Amino acid sequence: MTPVYVSAYAASPAFTRWDPELEAELLPALCALPGVVGLEVPWLGAVHPHDPEWFVDHAPPGARLAVTPLPWTMRRAAEMPGYGIASRDAGGRAAAIGDLRRVRADVERLSGAVELVALHTAPRGGGDPSALAASLSELRTWDWGGARLVVEHCDAVRPGRPYEKGFLALADELGALEGTDIGLWMNWGRSVIELRDPDAVTTQIRDAAASGRLVGLTFSGAAAQDGPYGGAWIDTHPPLLSADPASKSLLDDAHVAAALAAAPAVPALGVKVSRLPSDRTAADVVATVARNLEIIRRLSA
Repeated sequence: MTPVYVSAYAASPAFTRWDPELEAELLPALCALPGVVGLEVPWLGAVHPHDPEWFVDHAPPGARLAVTPLPWTMRRAAEMPGYGIASRDAGGRAAAIGDLRRVRADVERLSGAVELVALHTAPRGGGDPSALAASLSELRTWDWGGARLVVEHCDAVRPGRPYEKGFLALADELGALEGTDIGLWMNWGRSVIELRDPDAVTTQIRDAAASGRLVGLTFSGAAAQDGPYGGAWIDTHPPLLSADPASKSLLDDAHVAAALAAAPAVPALGVKVSRLPSDRTAADVVATVARNLEIIRRLSA
């Protein structure tokens, strides 16, 4: 099976209710699941939202880490509307570049465990492809300790439709990647929030794969109606529909299979699903993630 990264912060109760004992049990157990090579971890001003030193000491040995500063980007964008690496506003772009310098320093602290660092094309609702290209030209000159930079596509602005992230369109991101060694990462749930059509997501993934830039595809759901994981068209990572029918997720088995067929040579996959509302223990969460992984594994065979 294609190597898989599991999003630790979507699944772990410890990121909202800090419990170091639970997380110390959970993280290595997630990495022990079949096909899992590592974890996606959030950067919220540091490599852990509660105790960065704890995480540096407890990152599972041998796990490959994918660091995403998206939660921090969204927080900063709410405080500073011009914030982002694709900003026309010089101050907002400089602030985002400055925060990525801090991300780079934390990558160094993790002593070679970080394999990927995700970049996001903020600001919300008004990005500029030329500003993004300038930022990427600078960022790729830094020493990232062997980690690869990837642009993760999120929902883009669509006329007449509310957005959640409102970042750049896929075509603009691909244009800015020309002439660089930076990859592209797709997220099924974020694409369906943008497109409002699961079949259109398959087409978007196929276009991304055809660009030759696609290095990863994350399976994360979204719902067209309110449900137990949150509101309609919100990035709350509900599980696959067949893993939890109550989720109302648009990510059913047919669309998992279609996405895999649209990107047959993608080098890596991600699984980003929230724990079930009833999950309380590390074993509960591992079982939930394992159920989603097994469905993807079956459909990729």
